[in-house]
This record gives sequence, C-alpha cells and structure tokens, in this order.
Amino acid sequence: MELREYDFITCNKDFIGDDQYKYIDEESFSELENLILTFKNGEEADALEFFSLTLKRNVGKLIRAKNYVGIVQMKNGTQIQILPKIDAVGVTDTKRTFLRMLKSMKDFPSKIFTDTNLKLDRMNLYELFINLYIQDVRGLVKKGIKSSYYLVENNSDFYKGKLIFSQHIKTNIVHKNRFFVGFDEFGVNRVENRLIKATLIKLIKISTSAENKKEISKLLLSFELVDASKNYEKDFSKVLIDRNTKDYETLMRWSKVFLLDKSFTTFSGNTSARALLFPMEKVFEAYVGRSLKKVILDTGWNISLQDQRYYLFERQFALKPDIVMEKNDNSRRIILDTKWKVLESNPKSNYGISQADMYQMYAYAKKYKTSEIWLLYPINKDVTNIEKIQFKSDDDVLVSIFFVDVDNIEASLSELLRVMDV
Repeated sequence: MELREYDFITCNKDFIGDDQYKYIDEESFSELENLILTFKNGEEADALEFFSLTLKRNVGKLIRAKNYVGIVQMKNGTQIQILPKIDAVGVTDTKRTFLRMLKSMKDFPSKIFTDTNLKLDRMNLYELFINLYIQDVRGLVKKGIKSSYYLVENNSDFYKGKLIFSQHIKTNIVHKNRFFVGFDEFGVNRVENRLIKATLIKLIKISTSAENKKEISKLLLSFELVDASKNYEKDFSKVLIDRNTKDYETLMRWSKVFLLDKSFTTFSGNTSARALLFPMEKVFEAYVGRSLKKVILDTGWNISLQDQRYYLFERQFALKPDIVMEKNDNSRRIILDTKWKVLESNPKSNYGISQADMYQMYAYAKKYKTSEIWLLYPINKDVTNIEKIQFKSDDDVLVSIFFVDVDNIEASLSELLRVMDV
C-alpha cells in the first residue's frame, strides 16, 4: 500500500478506490491502530507523532499519516509505504528526490550512491534501503573482507591460551578432562563480519524482492567462514571504527538499523510490526542547509547550521536557527529557517504561516541583531504564482518567504541567493 504525507487510511470497504482515502483491510488497520495505541514511550519519539487517529461520521475510524516518511511493515505481511508530499512529480521521481534528501542527513548511513543503481520503479523504500546495504557489502567484498585476531572461547579437550576460571568451574565440574579456555585466532571471523552475516541472514528472510534475495545469497557465499552474530548488542559494543576498519563504518550503521530496529525513528508496539520512518522537517532542514553550503561556496559568505550562540533568556531556552549566513567581514547577517509545511495562497489566513513561527523569527532578529529573516517552505502548486510574501514589523524586522523546489534544489537555492542579492 502506498500513500503520501497527510493521506487518510480507512478500512471501510465503501471507500475502496475513493480519492480521499486509502483503503486497507480491517486486520491490517486494526494492527496499525494497535501499534499506535500500545506504543511504549522510551528513547524514541511517540507513535502519535507519526500517525493520528480520528473518527469521521459516515466513514468510521481513520488513521492519518503525519509528516514522517518511510515504511511500516505489519506482522501479517502488509507494507505501508509513506512518501513525501513533493509537488508535481510521480512516485519514482518522488523516491529519487527523497533519497537525495536523505543523503544530506548526518545520521543516514549511505552518502554515496547513484540513482541508476537503484530500482526505484520496482522497489519500495525498505527494499531500496536493503539494496543500499547490498551495494555496500558488495563493495567490501570486492576490496576484500578484512581478517584480524579475535578472541575464541570454548570448552576444549586440550589447554590453549588462558583458562576462563568461572566458566571452567561451571561447565567442567564433572568433566575433569576438559578446559574452558580463551585464545586469540587470526581470520575473517571478526566481530564486524559476524554482524554483517547476521544482517544478511535476517534480510534474506524479510525481503520481498527476488532481486535482493538473489544478491544476498551470492554475498553469503563470501561469508562462509564467518559465524553469524548471536548477541547483537554485545558484538556492536566491540566494534571500533578506525583507519583500519573505515570500510566497515557505513555497514555497521546499516546493520544497527536492520538488526536492532534502531536509528532514525524506528518504533514498535507490543506486536511484531515495525516501522522505519524519517521526520521530513529534519530531512528538509538538512537538505536545504547542506545544499546551500555547496551553492554559496567561495562567495565570501560563512554558513552555520543549527547555530547555538544565543539564548532567549540567560543560559535558558537556546535559540537554534537552521541556517545563519554571515559575510566574512561581518558586514551582513541573514537568518534562514526551514519549515516542511504546505502553505496556501490565501493572504487572509497569512498563507497558513503559524503565529508561533513568526514569534520565533522575531526573536531571532533581535538576538542576532539583523533585520533579514527568511522562512523557507517547500513549493506547491497553490503558491507557484505568488511573487512575494513579506512581513515587516514597526521596528523594521523583515521576514520574507521563499518556496524551495526540492526536485531542483541547486537551481532553486541559486534563485534564492539572487533574490537576496547575495
């Protein structure tokens, strides 16, 4: 099942094929509802940040996707793919743009991949992430799987290395002729390779792509001499990324996502359903910030992302504008803040801009001592013909609105710089 941000999901059969709602069967709907309601709040975000539950007359229960994008896998096999609401592009182009946006995020493992290597038209987002992992493993195998000394612990008929006394007493209280020992051995059975093999074994079971399964089967042949990790948490604690293990850095981050169902905004309730979702507010912020750094390179400007030099009150309530641009000679300063929200064309409603956002921009202007404030929103068809939106306070703080075309990011940001006369 495929939907976009803010689409409604129903299990009412009367609305199969309706443009307003996305239909799923009652079992899958109930499971998703249960996942949301039974979510146990821990380190991760609350599930109600991802979905909202409502009731509508003549329709029944509705689940609405919020501004999180990714994949939800139900225990009955149903997959719900949520795509970003990027204007005027098809599904394949949306996935391509979204993956480009993800590359800009600091926590996203794969930074280098090409669109042509990915089967965007045939794979959902989760399968695309599996495919990215496959590409990275294939690259490692091509370079050569690294060997190292690793600790082996076993109950042996002969004494080798050092006696692990506590385990020896526990295991061999009857078998006096055996020794529970630990010793170093050199080979490919190092902890990183064990985690990769465990990841491949898990992925070949959960993947629904024949192509991905085939590639994983080939890769597993290269790990025949490696034991699959059994204790993921323990083995991840032993991973040390340095200049000798740099080739494993991306793979270990992906393995954590797949093996531990962690990283990004993965959550689960008391069912075996799982989700891998990305907050579009953060994705948009990272994409614009890092793309703007490229566009403005060598122009005499410095850019600070998530600047934290000021507080609203003394050492309390930190102000963190998304982007601060400053001339090298400190003669000019511009504050830019990104908002992943679809604005409307109606000036009577202030185009849908929230009052809280404007308060925030005014605070930035005062603390950073600048009157140049820009709010950046994604472009949509309702606002394409609007030439200019600006708000000016009686003390000369000017907040300007610019609509970013994420599908053509560099051209769009170049136009922003032209409008700002940078």
